[in-house]
Amino acid sequence: MKFASYVGREGAGWGRIEDDSIVPLDGIAPSLRAALEAGTLPQSGGGARLKLSEVELLPPVPDTPRIFCVGLNYAAHREETGRKPSEYPAIFVRFAQSVAGHDAALAAPPESETYDYEGELAVVIGRPGRRIAEGDALAHVAGYACFMDGTIREYQLHTHQYTPGKNFDRSGGFGPYLVTPDEVGDPHALDIKCWVNGDLRQNSNTRHLIFDCYDQVAHLTQAFTLDPGDVIFTGTSSGVGGAMKPMQFLKEGDVVRVEVEKLGAIENRVVPEKAETVIEAA
Repeated sequence: MKFASYVGREGAGWGRIEDDSIVPLDGIAPSLRAALEAGTLPQSGGGARLKLSEVELLPPVPDTPRIFCVGLNYAAHREETGRKPSEYPAIFVRFAQSVAGHDAALAAPPESETYDYEGELAVVIGRPGRRIAEGDALAHVAGYACFMDGTIREYQLHTHQYTPGKNFDRSGGFGPYLVTPDEVGDPHALDIKCWVNGDLRQNSNTRHLIFDCYDQVAHLTQAFTLDPGDVIFTGTSSGVGGAMKPMQFLKEGDVVRVEVEKLGAIENRVVPEKAETVIEAA
């Protein structure tokens, strides 16, 4: 099944995707994350259908508590960056405000002209667990989605810590919806592609992951408990703009599309972010 979070005429909600509509499930649980915490995703019930064309899709879990990312997780991408193999996954984090939903604008910051794209498979956790064995990891997965790991390369490379370059507001795209494991089958046999303005830049398959989805769950839970609604972005393949000659970074008006087999596609347009100080009211 497919589930999505959205904003409609009556505010934010979430629901089950059926054909070209969404069945609101707010009456069963206040959010998709709450449903995951309750241990179930409803297969029936819900309110009156809404046309998908009438709502704005948010990231599948807009209030995700934590986002974990794995860097250099395809051999071809590691080679194009000139990095050496590692015995362990390279883990970094993203924050929820750094991602936007399908068809939302992505923000190109005025601080840098090195805004890059990375097409990835996302894994959403459904059941909590600590020290989860690799063979048991699937039972803790709620579903999968597409992700565009937008990266400000200049800031990523300021130090050996990736966090600043990976967390500019609205720099990544996540969605369009969560697809449950029964519809996906083996998550390590999915074609994954990324286009910029219709030009195919990345073309790979998740079978090329160095550390696969289940290995990532097992590795992370050696250190801490994964909770429902946590998300893992599993790494990108070769073909990023920063490795092209000449380099090809994203600019105003560019359209980035990430498609993962069986998961649909997420598409976003790049807009310039205003160079202004924003102070939220207390």
